[in-house]
Amino acid sequence: MVTSRLSDSTLQHFTDVLQRRKAELLHQMGANDESLVQVRQSLGEGTNDDEHDPEGPTMSEEWSMLTGLQAEARSELRELDSALERIEARDYGLCAACGNPIGRPRLEARPYATLCIECARKAEAR
Repeated sequence: MVTSRLSDSTLQHFTDVLQRRKAELLHQMGANDESLVQVRQSLGEGTNDDEHDPEGPTMSEEWSMLTGLQAEARSELRELDSALERIEARDYGLCAACGNPIGRPRLEARPYATLCIECARKAEAR
């Protein structure tokens, strides 16, 4: 197994970045859960005739948007956890396709990246 060539301080930097993002995401998910409860209650009451409200989204649209946001957040959370596991295993920052290092600018932009920029471009072209 190839191990990360990143220094301990760099690995700590990315651990901190990933942990901060994870905390933000969990907070956002909690707020979305609260909003979903409110929408569910409004829908369950049956007295909220929002389908004819020209001023804003309907409760159905709100529900759909919030459930979509939660699905995206769960997906990102899995990516964050996977990146943290790679740091623990000392193979963080290595491309899953070619094994070469992932450039620091790419990791700064997308700290849970699993592919170097070249392999990511190839994957997108497919």
